[in-house]
Amino acid sequence: MSLVFLPRGLASVFLSRRPVHAGIHRCFSSTSPHQHIRSTMEVELTAPNGRKWTQPLGLFINNEFVESSGAQKITSINPTTEEEICAVHAATADDVDRAVSAARKAFKDPSWKSLSGTERGALMLKLADLVSQNAETLATIETLDNGKPYTVALTENVPEVVNVLKYYAGYADKNFGQVIDVGPSKLAYTIKEPLGVCGQIIPWNYPLDMAAWKLGPALCCGNTIVLKLAEQTPLSMLYVAKLIKEAGFPPGVVNVINGYGREAGAALVQHPGVDKIAFTGSTATGKEIMKMASGTMKNITLETGGKSPLIVFDDADLDLAATWSHIGIMSNQGQICTATSRILVQEGIYDAFVEKFKAKVKELSVVGDPFEESTFQGPQVTKAQYERVLGFIDSGKEEGATIALGGEPAPQNGKGFYIAPTIFTNVKPSMKIFREEIFGPCVALVSFKTEEDALQLANDTTYGLGAALFTKDLVRAHRVAREIEAGMVWVNSSNDSDFRIPFGGVKQSGIGRELGEAGLQAYCNIKAVHVNMTA
Repeated sequence: MSLVFLPRGLASVFLSRRPVHAGIHRCFSSTSPHQHIRSTMEVELTAPNGRKWTQPLGLFINNEFVESSGAQKITSINPTTEEEICAVHAATADDVDRAVSAARKAFKDPSWKSLSGTERGALMLKLADLVSQNAETLATIETLDNGKPYTVALTENVPEVVNVLKYYAGYADKNFGQVIDVGPSKLAYTIKEPLGVCGQIIPWNYPLDMAAWKLGPALCCGNTIVLKLAEQTPLSMLYVAKLIKEAGFPPGVVNVINGYGREAGAALVQHPGVDKIAFTGSTATGKEIMKMASGTMKNITLETGGKSPLIVFDDADLDLAATWSHIGIMSNQGQICTATSRILVQEGIYDAFVEKFKAKVKELSVVGDPFEESTFQGPQVTKAQYERVLGFIDSGKEEGATIALGGEPAPQNGKGFYIAPTIFTNVKPSMKIFREEIFGPCVALVSFKTEEDALQLANDTTYGLGAALFTKDLVRAHRVAREIEAGMVWVNSSNDSDFRIPFGGVKQSGIGRELGEAGLQAYCNIKAVHVNMTA
């Protein structure tokens, strides 16, 4: 069975992969980037906002950009214009082996292994500073390749990378073992040791953030890394790879590869030289990774799908609830694993809430060019994802739900993978739009009578990533938070995550935690040492 690492259940469909050859000078329309190919390893690009940069195209192995051992490339598409941006080298299984070998050598080399935690932290702080200095370029690349609004990439995504790297840099010399008192005849202590080579697979919805969430704790603990990028959005992290070298990390400590999931991803998961796999993506792919990783009993961390509920009780501040409900589902074009895509509203306030929520979405969800400051919602990331979301909308119509808002494509100047923000009412819990993860700007509203009804609806899912609830009754807030089957619960907000707080789910939403101090546990082993103190 071939394995395609497409986050969030995306079908194994990709757009035309026409290779871009050296020596070609191609100019696009005013809304597309201009490019000039200098070599097979880099290309000069100019974005619609006027930002210019040299974009790496190769595989980053041993601190150098190298060609794939095969001839295949991956064409990156601008979802705003549906035009090609550039083509990057796609790793083969042999290239994965090269990257793993480089990481294994670096793990054992004194240039990395002999560094103190303080010295590792200093390298991470240097990288954080470089990311901050290149914020405008990174945000531009992210917007061009992913479609998210530039203002979001610049003010939220890039700062998240900086914050995560700095946070774990601070932990690098504070991840202590223990001395355990077992009496005078024995000295017993523990050492926290790195796992070794970590294979990390990131999704396309937050390329920069998800990479930081994985790189931060892994580097903090002294591991080496092979980072597999999402084939739909490889460009921003290839640029960060340049900064990793500039920061002074020894060769092989961080290797960054592009490639198709069924080839490069599968090879990384099954590689006997990889000690751990960390994956963010769909539940279906997470299950396949578990199977493949079991062959070598790899340590795994999985952050997979979600269908998060948001409960609005009749004593809630409806304006507050409507505002956060909008943020919880419509941010990032609805392409959020924890998106509160099921809104459960107590029946006495249902009609009032629907009107306030519709008004809030109409006011704030401005669909448009992601480089325009007024834009809240850009295009879906790919044509495949665009078509998948539209398929869910058709399903909702066919099953009898009412479209209270949106429900159709929203092209800009006849182009782009845009979908109007969509609100479904008269939804039954049996409907596909209520049960399955859509991963787009679509939300289903259902009414409930009692707290028990709300909990039953909230927990009636195979997922358990996030949840939100709105009430002025703090006793009820704590009680319901305890009863919801989710790894994270927000009270009177939604998707209000923080890099200092653990992130992860229960049930089929994943295994393990990222972020916070808890994120370190996935990247170190605890070794116990017993010293006999008697003659």
